[in-house]
Amino acid sequence: MSEGYDVLLRDGGIAHVRPLCPGDRAALHELVERSSERSAYLRFFTGGRSTAHAYMDRITSGVYRGHALVAALRGRLVAVAEYVPMDDGKADLAILIDDAVHGHGLGTLLLEHVALDAAEHGVGTLVADVLAENRPMIRVLHDLGLDVARRFEGGMMHLDIAARPTARLREGVEARDHEAARTSLARVLAPRSVAVIGASRNERAVGHKVLRNLLDGGFDGPIHPVNPHAAEVAGLACHAKVPDGVDLAVVAVPARHVLEVARDCAQAGVAGLIVLTSGFAEAGQQSVEGELLRICRSAGMRLVGPNCLGVVNTAVRLNASFLPHRPVQGRVALLSQSGAVGAALLERLDVSSFVSVGNKADVSGNDLLEYWEDDPATDVIALYLESFGNPRKFARIARRVGRSKPVLLVKSGRSGAGGRAVRSHTAAAATPDVAVDALTRAAGVIRLDSVNELIDTAKLLAGQPLPEGRRVAIVGNSGGPQAMAADACERSGLTVPELPPGLLDARAAAALGNPVDLTADATADELGAAVEALVASAEVDVVLIVYTPPFGSGLDRTRQAIAEATKTSGKTVLACVVGHDGVIDGRIPSYAFPEQAVAALARAVCYAEWRRGPAEPAGADVRVDGRAAREIVEAELAASPQGCWLSPAATARLLACYGVPLVESLEVDSPDSAAEAAGRAGLPVVLKAVGPVHKSDVGGVRLDLRTEEQVRQAYREMAARLGAEMTGAIVQPMVPGGVEMIVGGVSYPAFGPLVMVGMGGVMADLLADRAFRVAPVTGAAGMIEELRCAALLHGYRGSPPVDAEALADRITRIGRLLDDLPQVAELDLNPVIVTADDAVTVDARIRVAPCEPPPSPLLRRLR
Repeated sequence: MSEGYDVLLRDGGIAHVRPLCPGDRAALHELVERSSERSAYLRFFTGGRSTAHAYMDRITSGVYRGHALVAALRGRLVAVAEYVPMDDGKADLAILIDDAVHGHGLGTLLLEHVALDAAEHGVGTLVADVLAENRPMIRVLHDLGLDVARRFEGGMMHLDIAARPTARLREGVEARDHEAARTSLARVLAPRSVAVIGASRNERAVGHKVLRNLLDGGFDGPIHPVNPHAAEVAGLACHAKVPDGVDLAVVAVPARHVLEVARDCAQAGVAGLIVLTSGFAEAGQQSVEGELLRICRSAGMRLVGPNCLGVVNTAVRLNASFLPHRPVQGRVALLSQSGAVGAALLERLDVSSFVSVGNKADVSGNDLLEYWEDDPATDVIALYLESFGNPRKFARIARRVGRSKPVLLVKSGRSGAGGRAVRSHTAAAATPDVAVDALTRAAGVIRLDSVNELIDTAKLLAGQPLPEGRRVAIVGNSGGPQAMAADACERSGLTVPELPPGLLDARAAAALGNPVDLTADATADELGAAVEALVASAEVDVVLIVYTPPFGSGLDRTRQAIAEATKTSGKTVLACVVGHDGVIDGRIPSYAFPEQAVAALARAVCYAEWRRGPAEPAGADVRVDGRAAREIVEAELAASPQGCWLSPAATARLLACYGVPLVESLEVDSPDSAAEAAGRAGLPVVLKAVGPVHKSDVGGVRLDLRTEEQVRQAYREMAARLGAEMTGAIVQPMVPGGVEMIVGGVSYPAFGPLVMVGMGGVMADLLADRAFRVAPVTGAAGMIEELRCAALLHGYRGSPPVDAEALADRITRIGRLLDDLPQVAELDLNPVIVTADDAVTVDARIRVAPCEPPPSPLLRRLR
């Protein structure tokens, strides 16, 4: 927090927030002078401005013991908020805001941040004394979302505000953040006026193409070409500089002039900047891009790009891009981090709006999700991303947005193996791409492997209602493609049920069971009648029409019949017109191949099921000793500041804090101590080397040792084989047989912790049967059922069932541990032996490493 950060305000403006410093004294006195007598009275009571000036001297002195934040708007300090701790766990709360920025949401935002900081520093209650007539401040404090107790005495309202965050605060922060982000982009995506800086008379120049697209697209607001070397371009009078009050400026000048142009736009009060120019971070000029962002943030301008194609909003006829063709209006909002991919998508998708974010210096997918959530022209949101700026925030926003509008994602870079060396089973399996999968799955985002899959899925979701179930009726004129469609349905987990007798007319049909083969001679009217009967049936959820042209009545007449048969249907309908991609009647997606259609349908079915589920799955009530766990981790990192693998004893203590018991383990360092420990543990025993991570691979595990002499000999042989790599050993009693599983975790700073469950023991890597979730885990049972080996837990081919619920409990507890302790970098419980009545961890490895605590999701800030 010491360096400060930028925040969005309710009106879409941008403020810079940072801790107070002694050098702010003069600016604070200026703030007092700008305040009205009324404001000074409400804040400082009868003392007014004189008390205010004295107070500013005190808080910038060396003896100030409070915590204060200041906010600057367009380079001017406009607010200060503070809390001063007392000795009883309470702190005095106060705030002063420039009269000129009242009503912008800055006061609420600062109070949020001060309250979060106070709670982090152990303050339990914030105390505020407010004049009863200061109703706006009383309302702000009450609406903040924290628990407030009020008491009225002698014209003064005394408020005790619990600093502990609440669900109501979380909801309020989310709502206020949403409003600010949406408002900040309104003048970018729906501007009242546009300036094109670098508008050229050369028809091949980017600036000319943008101007031409704005004119040809029919934008009905003022368009201002800016070119100091021309009197007019495309019939419009030119400006030497951007005129005052323009909402959106599109910059198409060489990179060396961009900063100067940005400063001109800042001075003119431009609300948003689209920088098409390349030559910034993508060319190694990170510092120049950083300065561009600083100029924009200081002036309250949102920045799209640099190095982008521009912005399109078909709903307001805005084409502020240099695309070679005019986008077609539709219901899909599209973001692309790649200009080439974006241009290709626009040739096959009809869009409500399109944003090419380029280097994504400012405006990102998170911002656009906030805007498109409320956009009445958008039904589906499609994203092509090469990187996440703030993946945890993305997941939070996407989870909320996905409840009303599907979010589709193609994320490039699936093959990256991660940029760090790992040694545990879990860390080796949990690549960054696996983290993206887990994150998007938890958020209900439909992740796709290719642009073609994105187009196929978007067409279905934009034109059709969500499927109400998995029952698919297949009808058409060609048995082969219909059989392929049925096979694809079964492979995708969809069902193709037998249709009830009498549902369809048996005349001219080769098969009525499902698929319904009407034969190649079926006319368009006959196909239409069959489709009409199927969409009216309660026995199916989806109707898939498979037509092979030119048979029957031909392509055009068949499409017309499909449109007529489904025009009043509320059921999901899609078509495979063999060899032809497209859309029938503007609403029924049509695919060239059956597998294409079924793949898109399967994604829509899974999304619909997620959407019908609970918005926030209830987490299990897990009792833990978080304080003791933190003390263990802090002590280990104090002894090993660079991080370390925990000793067996420390591992056992940490797991015990979360209710995850380990089999009794006795540490030994010689053949004799091993034999003695075996006697105490009770023979037969297991001997395991300490040191190597994958002990089985190097002969570091000996099972079923039945005598103390066998234990001694096993230790000697193990030490001889491993040499210095073996730093000791542990002795454990043998555990009854069961199903061997692995439960693990790994933490990525950007994505947060992931939890893994899979087939354990020596088969963990060979079979790679694993499932992942973002921590904390709220559906451990469902996670287990994804595994191919799940049948082993429930009894397979005569084997007795084991306690899967105990395994789910261990997964949940490990998820809580990883969520609470970001310093836990890697964790393996392998194997966890699941028996008839328990899930016993017989081996565990935990690595801790120093890390910055993750930012609070309640701290509103621009990345």
